[in-house]
Amino acid sequence: MTEAATVQHCDVLSTTMAFREAGESGAPVALLLHGNPTSSYIWRNILPLVAPVAHCIAPDLIGFGQSGKPDIAYRFEDHARHLDTLIEALGISTAYLVAQDWGTALAFHLAARRPEFVRGLAFMEFIRPMPTWSDFDPDHGVREQSFRKFRTTGEGEALILQGNAFIERLLPNGMLRELSDEEMAAYRAPFLDPDSRRPMLVLPRELPIEGQPGDVNAALAEAHAALAASSYPKLLFAGEPGALVSPDFAAKFARSLKHCALVPLGPGRHFLQEDHPEAIGRSVAGWIAGIEAASQRARRAA
Repeated sequence: MTEAATVQHCDVLSTTMAFREAGESGAPVALLLHGNPTSSYIWRNILPLVAPVAHCIAPDLIGFGQSGKPDIAYRFEDHARHLDTLIEALGISTAYLVAQDWGTALAFHLAARRPEFVRGLAFMEFIRPMPTWSDFDPDHGVREQSFRKFRTTGEGEALILQGNAFIERLLPNGMLRELSDEEMAAYRAPFLDPDSRRPMLVLPRELPIEGQPGDVNAALAEAHAALAASSYPKLLFAGEPGALVSPDFAAKFARSLKHCALVPLGPGRHFLQEDHPEAIGRSVAGWIAGIEAASQRARRAA
């Protein structure tokens, strides 16, 4: 019988990282990676559905959830370094990657550097190099206006550090259902004062738009090139209308990849895990079970 997810803590680079863990330790690992401004909490309703077929590990990225908040820049490279160290500390040698938002950037980056690590990739609302603001927001609407302000010194600090805009505005507006008071309290808990919100401020400034910042743009361009050339199994979820990824874009992107199945979820914006946990969880579980069964058949045939 699979137990409910428990929160564990691990020493990582002079701080600690928290992670939710569920499933049997001998099962294939599923590594679930969240984005901004959430935490492993966003996977809470998905973990019990995937745990029967996988050893689920859902980290809180550094500075998020119950992980530590060290005095670092919280740039993309910092998140990648801390995640790499956590993976090594936990002894994970191979995993299914399940990711959304900045979690996808970390997953793509990891897969590009360690393709042998990846058993499969399930992803949604993903980050990619965006040559123009039209790629980020085709309508040049509120999303573009907000993120231009987030990326502007002074305005971003006022909106995110002082106003807590990511938690109070973007999070609830990024889903169709209304979060309960208890759920909102869980999302607010890591960010109760302006200094604690610095990780949320940095990530919109790391989005690779119009080639900037150059190092993140280069790293994700390389990661997406590796993704396009990869042959491991993939599962792409899409909501209608979506946010970063429209249904039409998702369909086109899935066709451009090898061994990629598209799962339309129906109505949804950015935080699809909150609107469609059961569909995502059951799809990921069935996908993993199918891959593992096929691998076992291949080994027996050999």
